[in-house]
Amino acid sequence: MFTVLQAAPAAQGGGLSMWIMLILIFVVMWFFMIRPQRKQQKELQAFRDSLKKGDKVVTVGGIYGTVCEVKEGTVLIEVDNNVKIRVSKQALVKDYTEQV
Repeated sequence: MFTVLQAAPAAQGGGLSMWIMLILIFVVMWFFMIRPQRKQQKELQAFRDSLKKGDKVVTVGGIYGTVCEVKEGTVLIEVDNNVKIRVSKQALVKDYTEQV
């Protein structure tokens, strides 16, 4: 009976340390995963909102082109001489190939 009484306080302290570890893991995960992803999403949305004629873009499907016309939800891009396609703004990312 004496050993049972000693085990009970140890279990309570172990429960507290478990909660502290779980909170610590969540905080670390937020700093290294969630926060940078939110920042990247904000930058991408700012890029899509600031699109203008002449910008180099890439679609999520890998099509490279130059912006010819911007409307509220869509963009007309020229992919070759007189070959133009209309895509959603949500399907565009910045073309980083020419910045190297």
